Amino acid sequence: MLPELYSGSAYVVINDNQPNFSAAELTTNAYEKYAALDSNGRCGTAIASCGTEIMPGESEERTSISNIYPSGWKQAKYSGISGGYLWNRCHLIGWQLSAENANEKNLITGTRYMNTEGMLPFENMVADYIQETGNHVAYRVTPVFEKNNLVCSGVQMEAYSVEDNGEGICFNVYCYNVQPGITIDYATGKSVGKSSESPSKTENTESKLQNQTPVEDMVWIPKTGSKYHSNPNCSNMKNPTQITIEEAENRGYEPCKKCY
Repeated sequence: MLPELYSGSAYVVINDNQPNFSAAELTTNAYEKYAALDSNGRCGTAIASCGTEIMPGESEERTSISNIYPSGWKQAKYSGISGGYLWNRCHLIGWQLSAENANEKNLITGTRYMNTEGMLPFENMVADYIQETGNHVAYRVTPVFEKNNLVCSGVQMEAYSVEDNGEGICFNVYCYNVQPGITIDYATGKSVGKSSESPSKTENTESKLQNQTPVEDMVWIPKTGSKYHSNPNCSNMKNPTQITIEEAENRGYEPCKKCY
């Protein structure tokens, strides 16, 4: 059963914020499991016992996920969205928790709004807790599809810290896969809004980028941190990596306020 319709908040608390993990899932042995894609190519539930064992190492860098096209991927560009692009390739279990890159069982078509305003704060909360304590967190993300829709209406996120019996982390929320000001057809992934480029034009641009990317569409990302930069020397970055702005947005990076 879906929560009430979106009413201005990126997420809502469900089940009094209490997750529903079994005793077997509350383990200090780190693991991650991803459901097989269904007959429509849609992701299912992803579950993990998150710990430093499966998180990325200090020198580990993200790799490209642009070769994955989740169900309902109909990219479009709108002037009112940070970075311009409506859709992100959203990790069910975030990279900072799992070190998973181009895993098709872990990537869904999600709005920029859901990715950064809905899911990311909870991912950051869990990652910070694990780094600070060395403990484990039972973590489950379930995309919610209505009927045969190719794009999920939202995702349910559950987490519970194991060693301290939920004292550090305990939540059960539903994040809406919406973008304010944009009308989305969840059956297909098509969208309508002001100042948009057609999906076909945007998709053609994406494929051209594989061969040639304009300089103004490239940005720099650090080995650690959450911002992307137009200046490789900003914030004294050491050995930054250059990627497209869309890829940076897809990975959850936000624009540096000094550069933009």
